[in-house]
Amino acid sequence: MSAKRAIYPGSFDPITNGHLDILDRSLSIFSEVVIVVAGTGPKNPLFTPEERVELIREATRGRKGVIVDRWQGLIMDYAKQNKIAAVIRGLRAASDFEYEFMMASMNKRINPDVETLFMMTAQDLYFVSSTMIKELFHYGGDISEYVPPEVFEGLKQKIPLKKIHPKKG
Repeated sequence: MSAKRAIYPGSFDPITNGHLDILDRSLSIFSEVVIVVAGTGPKNPLFTPEERVELIREATRGRKGVIVDRWQGLIMDYAKQNKIAAVIRGLRAASDFEYEFMMASMNKRINPDVETLFMMTAQDLYFVSSTMIKELFHYGGDISEYVPPEVFEGLKQKIPLKKIHPKKG
């Protein structure tokens, strides 16, 4: 296996500038990064897997070495089938670490040939999550600095804006 290829799996519902920060820094290490839209588990996604793949392709157009794919099985199976030796995982806060550490440990048991690389999200984006973006947008908050323009447009198609009126009196 070549360490020149890595996968960056996630639900990406939707992809944010925090995700893109991790991707761009990964591209400085690996010649190719495959963004894998993975199963969402217990999450209730806003975008279909196909819509997420398309949004990611649009948002990453022009970045050399990026491939976008979809996978419903174990990420370690994907890595084995595609001869990938590293998994990129982004960390926002200390609270992410415990879950990610346990997942990386299980993945190592499943496929000992694959390493997990943890990357901290940039300081100005560590508080951004896809869930928070969707909620902020729903209530009319400005999300433009946290998502690529393609995602902003996609959210306008999916989420009705609530009109919040201040209480009188």
